Amino acid sequence: MEIKNILLFGYGRHGKFIAKGLTRAGFSVQVVESDKTYHENALGDGFDNAILIDVTRDEHLKTLKPADYEKLVCVMDDEHLNVFLTLSLHSLFKESYILSISDSIHVTKKLKMAGATKVIDLYEVSANKIYNILKRPVATKVLEGFVLERDGVGFQEMVIPEDSFLVGQTTDETDFSSYGVLLVGMIDEELGHSFIFITAGINHRLHAGDTIVCVGTKEDLAKFQEEIKITVRDKGIKR
Repeated sequence: MEIKNILLFGYGRHGKFIAKGLTRAGFSVQVVESDKTYHENALGDGFDNAILIDVTRDEHLKTLKPADYEKLVCVMDDEHLNVFLTLSLHSLFKESYILSISDSIHVTKKLKMAGATKVIDLYEVSANKIYNILKRPVATKVLEGFVLERDGVGFQEMVIPEDSFLVGQTTDETDFSSYGVLLVGMIDEELGHSFIFITAGINHRLHAGDTIVCVGTKEDLAKFQEEIKITVRDKGIKR
């Protein structure tokens, strides 16, 4: 598999998790920092080529040769600096793909206006947004970087089998937490193939063939995937 080069700006509360997640996923990550402490942290974590520069100066950014990287990822802790950096990179390197991380809808708007190719808003409860993130390889690895490194958990899609005890149940009455997993969303075949973010406030009934997306540890997700194969009769559930 071809190793993809990522130029990642920021090794703070977000950046360090993303850098490790991308590296673990097989990407070649070049870390850039403007904070001496974060730079030292990156070096200590094994990113021996981490670069310390003033990201507010165009002449410093030009020395990085961003054109040599497939993606530029902006995750500076200071949101104002992250927006400024995104704007500078877009102005200097218009052909580069810039992926920026946002903590709020207000910052998301600023990043889009600054020229970010893609913005991941960590707190936006949008079904289409989540679906697009899950479908895009680099954004998915970034998202996994947060989840896997922080909590040791991940995402998994599961198709509800015929005769599963889940068939006929609603999302509200099913206690997913008792299985150690959290239901994020689903694709209800009766409603089409669009992804439904489960916090949308609508109580959905589950059918055979529906795809559910859950979050949990790898062990709990594996156990739950086997659990949903159990039939109503085996569970002793009366309908």
